[in-house]
Amino acid sequence: MRLVQFALPADSRESVLAVLDDEGVDYVLVDGADDTLVEFPLPAQAVEPVLSELRDAGLDDRYVVVASAESAVTERFDDLEARYVEGSEADESIDPDELAATARDMTPNAATYYSMTVLSAVVALAGLLLDSPALVVGSMVIAPQVGSALTAAVGVVLADRGMIRSGLRAQVVGLTVAVAGAAAVGWLVQAASFVPGALDVTTVTQISQRISPGALSLVVGLAAGAAGSLGLATALPVSLVGVMIAAALIPAAAAVGVGIAWGLPVVAAGAALLLASNFAAINVVSPAVLWTLGYRPADWGDAPWRRYARVGAVVLVLGAAFAGAAALTADQMAFERDANRAVADTLDADEYDDLTLVGVRSTVPVAGGDYGVTVVVERPDDRSYPELAGRIRGALADRTGRLVPVEVQFVDRDRVPP
Repeated sequence: MRLVQFALPADSRESVLAVLDDEGVDYVLVDGADDTLVEFPLPAQAVEPVLSELRDAGLDDRYVVVASAESAVTERFDDLEARYVEGSEADESIDPDELAATARDMTPNAATYYSMTVLSAVVALAGLLLDSPALVVGSMVIAPQVGSALTAAVGVVLADRGMIRSGLRAQVVGLTVAVAGAAAVGWLVQAASFVPGALDVTTVTQISQRISPGALSLVVGLAAGAAGSLGLATALPVSLVGVMIAAALIPAAAAVGVGIAWGLPVVAAGAALLLASNFAAINVVSPAVLWTLGYRPADWGDAPWRRYARVGAVVLVLGAAFAGAAALTADQMAFERDANRAVADTLDADEYDDLTLVGVRSTVPVAGGDYGVTVVVERPDDRSYPELAGRIRGALADRTGRLVPVEVQFVDRDRVPP
């Protein structure tokens, strides 16, 4: 529910009040020294259409305030709720000004924002190294990235260059700080021997999942951006949406830090590709969803093209970044698909009936190198398969024309009969 207040324009007094009467809004007039203040409650869903009609009738934006309200008892308020909340005019969208204010309010001050970003990255790092999904999820809960991401998105659709600049800067600097913080803490835990220096981090499930971006990874970024905008634009709680956006960014940033701290370019490059893909996806899809919902600049169609030139340039840059990340991810996805098929075809042979496939992981190329493939299989503890890696490598070469390194990791299985 919202409480709306505005200064009544003297030259449009009758037409503005006529709109409120036609809409069935119960309002009060408060006479001041210079202006008359109009005040009335509205369901949140009614704010955007009612204010739009009022502006068409002559309301200016000299003084307009929309505040949250707990309850309202007026003669016709129930009728408004029946129309805009439950009836044919029901619509979850909110007023553009409220949209912008909500997005800004979701981003804390700089000190808090960057401090919480570093803390979330450190928690994510601990979760990755301990292979603890609970800690990784905890890092998403405290991450503040949703505010900056939605601020940039709202800035794009409302052509507010200040919001675009603020949102993108907070995201880029925040993720850079997250990577640096995770790398520094990773180095410290190694130096203090809290984690074995010889630990092969690529074998840790929570890390290995983030060094090989694929189709599902890109879907996470796209869904996070869409969910964020829908949550913001429909006046729904966005706290859970914030977890979704953080899920696409913070663990990947921590994984980049792991790759840097352990001196593993393959890990850092794979996680960086995932981070860049999700960053681009969120910042392209979020404004696209808001635009689809009908949000436009206040002077859309009337202002000269130069008014939108800089915003258009930002959109083009973000689109190019998304296209580049998508292209890199597409190649990765194609290789992963071929690797999965090559492994499946090889293990279909009768001699490998006792093997159980646990997982297939490919690593992205670094500095002109090529992909690599790691296959994890479960085997009886009394059997060995020294030729398996070579056969998988040959099957993959037949499919891709590439001779890439293939590593097979065996997990011994020892079963006691009943």
